[in-house]
Amino acid sequence: MKSHAPNWKVVCLPLCVVGLVVTLVTWASSSPVEKASPPPTIVETDSLTDTVQQVDRFFEKQWIEKKTPPASTVSELTQLRRLSLALHGTVPSLEEIREFESMQGADRLERWTQKLLADRRFADYFSERFTRAFVGVAQGQFIIFRRDRFKAWLSEQIQENTPYDELVRKLIAGEGLWTGDPQTNFITSAVADGNLDRTKLTGSTVRAFLGQRIDCAQCHDHPFDHWKQSDFEGLTAFYGQVEVQVLGVRSNRKLKYEVEDRMTLEQREVAPRVPFLTECLPAEGTLRERLAEWVTHPDNRRFERASANRIWGLLFGIPYIDPVDDLPAPTDLSQSPPGLLDILGQDFRENGYDIKRLIQIIVASRPFHLSSESEFESADQIDAATYNWALFPLVRLRPEQIIGSMLQASSLKTIDQNSNLIMRGRRFFSELNFVKEYGDLGSDELNDFPGTIPQALLRMNGEFAKDNGSASPLNSVGRIASLDVPAEKRIETCYLVCLTRLPTSEERDYFLKQYQSATNQQQRVKITEDLYWALYNSPEFSWNH
Repeated sequence: MKSHAPNWKVVCLPLCVVGLVVTLVTWASSSPVEKASPPPTIVETDSLTDTVQQVDRFFEKQWIEKKTPPASTVSELTQLRRLSLALHGTVPSLEEIREFESMQGADRLERWTQKLLADRRFADYFSERFTRAFVGVAQGQFIIFRRDRFKAWLSEQIQENTPYDELVRKLIAGEGLWTGDPQTNFITSAVADGNLDRTKLTGSTVRAFLGQRIDCAQCHDHPFDHWKQSDFEGLTAFYGQVEVQVLGVRSNRKLKYEVEDRMTLEQREVAPRVPFLTECLPAEGTLRERLAEWVTHPDNRRFERASANRIWGLLFGIPYIDPVDDLPAPTDLSQSPPGLLDILGQDFRENGYDIKRLIQIIVASRPFHLSSESEFESADQIDAATYNWALFPLVRLRPEQIIGSMLQASSLKTIDQNSNLIMRGRRFFSELNFVKEYGDLGSDELNDFPGTIPQALLRMNGEFAKDNGSASPLNSVGRIASLDVPAEKRIETCYLVCLTRLPTSEERDYFLKQYQSATNQQQRVKITEDLYWALYNSPEFSWNH
């Protein structure tokens, strides 16, 4: 008699596969679910308002002097879209739009901004933006460089609102293992083929934290600026005692930094020195600790100005001064009035280098509320208005913002850290694949970039667009199509979900005719799919305005 006992290998194998998939999805959703969201950053309203008014006066004076009257103020829904794209990398969900509309009070935009800043999505999105600026996009040598750990660490620092100067000091002077002390990945990102490229560290430090390009001074004096080769060598010498060992990043006081002399071709020792503000360089500490203190010193205005310019760029899509890492030297404030970066930088410094406060100031200022349209007719007038920030700049969305918006538009509910694992894993892997196909902008993502035909085709015919544009009980297209509401309401819902605005009367009338011609539910579903496809692929969807 044959035994009918189950074949445990056959039974367990599928279970193991399911377990592996669940594990991968759990790992992919990098942001853990918070038991309770931290309270919004509390700032002194009067102090913040004073700085906002100072910024507004600066621009109002400039608009009068340049004879470029500002554009009109946009609707709150448009500002809501700008805030969500800037802080979370996605359009707001229908759920969020309804929540915002239910809020009372003239200051609801300010309170909504605080809510977005307290949300974990802000920390996750900005950590990727900072990671690109600090260590680039390359994965590097996995055994000693963990970009994922670095990004996760940055996210925690941003979520906790660690003062920016403290964060930067940790990056420059950090020691330990790149897995247990993730801030040290700033150092190990410069390792290639087993060698630490100290000149790369110098270039990254000055670009990211001081907004200066001195890379070409590595080989010769800068042809267009005051930087000398000796300046670059002196700064690099501060990294001369760092070494990367099996046990992590360490400082070895016995090491000396040497370079090959171009004249004698012999090695010569270089002493650490800073090119300006020598009085701000502390005498105590390791070389990297001293460098970190000098970079973030309150008297080093380059640090606060570079920080303000980068944050401005992340919020508007382009920096106030472009390029973001090639700022002019600070002016003498006793001889000339402060510029925008001086105003923002001073508030940033005096209020503990609070990133969230700086963001609140910028998004509360008039330039962030202006329309992208104006009454100017000539191209020169429009260019002048854009240059003087009398218009909100038209900027293409980053690949992460496009895929984030497409994902969010596929759901009526908010996709965030509290979403189910399947949805979070789907977002993680969809973003990876889409960015790879769309084209990664790299670390220079604040530079202007042209759109391409393959990018447009990917939005039109890509697998992700097809899946999300086809009605199903699980996505917004299917749910909107099945709503027992008038066609006009269905059209309005599609526009709110995709474009965060209501349709114009012409748009509404056009699609109303389509729905009125439908004779059954299947035709109504097809019309809703076509409407979604049209909104996904409209220029308005892929631009910030």
